[in-house]
Amino acid sequence: MFQPSDGGTAVPPLSADHTPRREPLRLIAFGSLAVVQITIKILHKRGYAEPNDWSTPMPTGRGSEVMAILTKHLLLE
Repeated sequence: MFQPSDGGTAVPPLSADHTPRREPLRLIAFGSLAVVQITIKILHKRGYAEPNDWSTPMPTGRGSEVMAILTKHLLLE
């Protein structure tokens, strides 16, 4: 999994009084409409997110590029 580089800030250890909390995570997909839709389907097949959880693809103003946004709420323990 992700490990901070030598110069990065270490994640503090969990304390005994730590209570789990949900935090949002936003993922943004940029590309042609076809590529964004394929990526959404792949992530769905892998069990990561439902297709309806993504925003409607929106034009970025860069030719035929669109973007779609997924917001997930992850439980931090």
